[in-house]
Amino acid sequence: MTERPHNDHTLLFEVWLVANSTRALLDGALRRGGLDAEDFALYSVLARPGGATPTDLAAMMARPATTVSSIVSRLEGRGHVRRTPNPDDARSYRIELTRSGRHAHARAGRLFLPVLAQVEANLGMPVSQAEDVLRLIEAAVRAAINHD
Repeated sequence: MTERPHNDHTLLFEVWLVANSTRALLDGALRRGGLDAEDFALYSVLARPGGATPTDLAAMMARPATTVSSIVSRLEGRGHVRRTPNPDDARSYRIELTRSGRHAHARAGRLFLPVLAQVEANLGMPVSQAEDVLRLIEAAVRAAINHD
């Protein structure tokens, strides 16, 4: 791997590099499973009991509701998600994986786990420490988004 100069890189540029490198790594690894990095992340959220609301997804992804709606429609078209009534808010709905979506997520998960293990092995610090730093950076970025 080629070394890159760090003299003019900012924190946000480094975060951008990590995000893009991660997406490229996961897109390549998950391709055989039929999902890309964004799909796998979404399916991982939707695999939780009760799935998620569109508002939950928009907040998590830091994307507008219209974009989330388009994404949900795409996943519905695959037969991987379904909308169910939201017992907490009659005006909203929950998005859950279908059986087919769960199978696609499990297939991709088998491809994801070795990549995760490799990255964690190459990290050079405890995973929990790296996760703590990433959570701090995410909180700082979200605070800047909400400052507008």
